[in-house]
Amino acid sequence: MKHYPHHLDLKPAMHAKGTVRLPGSKSISNRTLLLAALADGTSHIKDLLASDDTHVMLMALQKLGVKWEQIGESQDYVVHGVNGALPVHQADLFMGNAGTAIRPLTAALAVLGGDYTLHGVSRMHERPIGDLVEALNDIGARIDYTGAPGYPPLHIQRGRIHAQRMKVRGNVSSQFLTALLMAAPPMARESDVTIDVVGELISKPYIEITLNLMRRFGVDVRRDGWQSFTVAAGQHYRSPGVIHVEGDASSASYFLAAGAIAGGPVRVEGVGRDSIQGDVRFVDALRQMGATVTLGDNWIEAQSNGALCAIDADFNHIPDAAMTIAVAALYADGPSTLRNIGSWRVKETDRIAAMANELRKLGAQVEAGEDYLRVTPPAALRPAAIDTYDDHRMAMCFSLATLDGMLRRGAAIRINGPQCVAKTFPDYFGAFAKVTEESLF
Repeated sequence: MKHYPHHLDLKPAMHAKGTVRLPGSKSISNRTLLLAALADGTSHIKDLLASDDTHVMLMALQKLGVKWEQIGESQDYVVHGVNGALPVHQADLFMGNAGTAIRPLTAALAVLGGDYTLHGVSRMHERPIGDLVEALNDIGARIDYTGAPGYPPLHIQRGRIHAQRMKVRGNVSSQFLTALLMAAPPMARESDVTIDVVGELISKPYIEITLNLMRRFGVDVRRDGWQSFTVAAGQHYRSPGVIHVEGDASSASYFLAAGAIAGGPVRVEGVGRDSIQGDVRFVDALRQMGATVTLGDNWIEAQSNGALCAIDADFNHIPDAAMTIAVAALYADGPSTLRNIGSWRVKETDRIAAMANELRKLGAQVEAGEDYLRVTPPAALRPAAIDTYDDHRMAMCFSLATLDGMLRRGAAIRINGPQCVAKTFPDYFGAFAKVTEESLF
C-alpha cells in the first residue's frame, strides 16, 4: 500500500486532463463482504476496494471464523459464506475508524449471538452508535457500553431477540438503518420483521445501495416510502456467485471537479449512468455550477464551460461528495451555500468545522452553521498548510485548491497527514498528479 511522508507540497496546476480508473466503492465493498460472509455458498468478489476500511472488515470476518482468500495480487476475493452461523462465538474486534464496518457488524453479532467486544481508534469512540444500540436492545439484544454511553467501545452478549417490529432514528446516520436491514433476515426466520424509521431519514441513496445488494444476495425488502421497511419471513442470504464492486462515486467527485475547474476533459472509469451509488448525483451539482458532464455505461467525463457559477443547494443525499463542492466553491463567481449537511459533524471528523477552518486559511470567507456552510471565494487563493484531521476526504478535497492559476506561481498547498487517504484511495495523490501533470513533491 502507498506510503506518504508527513506532508505533501502540491504545486499550482493550470490544467487537468486525462483518465482515472477508480478504486472500488467503500460502501459497496464492506456491505458485500458482510453479506457474502452471512450467505449460503461461496462468493467471488471482483474489484474489492484495497483500503484501511476494507482491511478492518476482512480481519474482523477472519477473527469470526469466516474463510476468505485473495486471488494472487489482484483485488478479487473468494468468501466462503457461513449461512448465518458464525464459527467463532467469542472475539475481540478492532474496527479502526470504519463506520461501514462497526455499524453492520454490531447488528449482525447482536442478532446471531455470542460474546464480542468492538472498539476502534479514538475518533471511532466519539462517533455515535446509541440509536442503533437502543434499537437492538429494545428487541432483546444485550449490548453494553464499556466507555461513554452512546459510543463505542461495545460489549455484545447473547440476547433473546423478538423482532416483529422495531424502530430506529434516521436523522443521525443512515448506517444505523443499513445495519438493521442487513441483520433482519436472521431475525425473520419465523415471522416478518418491520423496521420503522423515526423522523427524517438522511442519506437515502446509501439505503438504496443496501437494498440493491441485499436483493443481489437473494433478500427482498418491501418499503413504505422511507418510513418503514419489511423483510418477509423465511428469506436468507444466498451467494450470487460472482459480484463486481463498482468504482467509488465519492472518489470520482475530485477528478470530475478538477475537470470542471481546470479545463478537462477528465474521465473517470468504473462508474457510470447505471450506478447504484447515490453519489453519481454529484454530476447534477457540477452541471448547476456550469460544467459540462457526460455519462457512459461505465464512465463519467467532466470539462469546464468557463467560470463556475455559485450554487445554493440541499446536499443531504450526497454528504460525502458535497465536500468536493465546498472546495469547488472557491472557483465560483459568488458565495455558495451547502445546506442540510448536519451529518458531516459525526463523520471521520466534524467536517463542517474542519472545512470552515481550512477554507479560511486559503482566504475564503466562511459561515458555518449547525447544518450548513456558506463559502465566499477570495480574489486569489493564499498558499496554506491544510490540516486533514486524519480524514481522507479532507486530504483529497483540498488537492483541488492547486488548480486553474488561482494560486500564485511558486506557491504551494501543503497537505498535512496525507497518509489518511489510505482509508479509501491509497494512491489518490499519484492519480491526481497524472491528471494535473504535476509532480507530487
